Amino acid sequence: MPFSARAFVLVFAAFCLAQAATAQTRSGTANAKSAATAQTDEPPAMSVTEWLQRMHTGARQRNYVGTFVVSAPGGDLSSARIWHVRDGEHQIERIEALTGPPRSTFRRNRNVMTFLPEAKVVKVEKRENLDLFPNLPDKPDSSIGDFYDVRAIGKDRVAGFDADVVQLVPHDGLRFGYRIWSERRSGLVVKLQTVDSDSRVVEQSAFSELQLDAPVKAQALAQMMSNTAGYRVEKLELERSNAQDEGWTLRTPVAGFKPRSFFRRPTTGDDGGKAKQQDAATVQWTFSDGLASVSLFIERYDPARSPRDGVLTIGATNAIRRRLPEPASDWWLTAVGEVPQQTLNAFAQSLARTR
Repeated sequence: MPFSARAFVLVFAAFCLAQAATAQTRSGTANAKSAATAQTDEPPAMSVTEWLQRMHTGARQRNYVGTFVVSAPGGDLSSARIWHVRDGEHQIERIEALTGPPRSTFRRNRNVMTFLPEAKVVKVEKRENLDLFPNLPDKPDSSIGDFYDVRAIGKDRVAGFDADVVQLVPHDGLRFGYRIWSERRSGLVVKLQTVDSDSRVVEQSAFSELQLDAPVKAQALAQMMSNTAGYRVEKLELERSNAQDEGWTLRTPVAGFKPRSFFRRPTTGDDGGKAKQQDAATVQWTFSDGLASVSLFIERYDPARSPRDGVLTIGATNAIRRRLPEPASDWWLTAVGEVPQQTLNAFAQSLARTR
């Protein structure tokens, strides 16, 4: 999964005040019983790493079907229907867009196929970064606790399910904070708010309807995924590489963000074949702190084709486009991520050509 918290906090505070006033008229025994009950409503005491690992497992281990809605303060709204099933060691997922142009995306482990009915095209690719929340590596990384604190908020209900509500508070301005609603039994993230340094919600996503342990058939999804009759299949060919071989480095690492993958996409030449020059390729260098990810797309600067320098913000996603300064002015950078723009600027200023 790659929430209004103020209203919730106000309601929760009012509830506590009302409970306190009522409790004054009760006996000591009743007060003790009420306190014991209240304690059971609190989220369990766990570290940042433990919370995230629980959510990470919940998103992958359970079968579910639901409608997922993403909204931003500017009025942008999108929704999708999701079918997810775990089949032994495999995960299969179908995501059907309910807003915008028709689109169906199927994923089996890292193999992704996107069906575009209007164009009769299927795009096939392999993804290292599956854009799930939390975006954890296969092995837990305890260093994430160096950049986020976890605070328990309380209990709530989302799509009919009891959820623990916690807040992840960043230690610096290089990353957003998060309010997370985690389904109590499974750990599945059922609602998520991304908040900026002023505690404003910049994006909210949540299940409006959810069926946990739904009878989703892996075979049925796999058959739908393989049915490309009537579609033109376009394979996105990415070659695994590394920054050193491609001639790139970060002079100063951006705190907390670790390299996750590096791919190059060969450019098609005038003859329709792949360009043989290594420098003709567009490369994608991806970083993550376990929650947020940043992708650096680097390509040759073309005055006739490259757009002007600029910035773009959609919900929690920011992007910057710019020509790199000398001595790398022959190159064009597009940096994209669900991070503040100052984080993208830090990557751009640190990026350097080594040859």
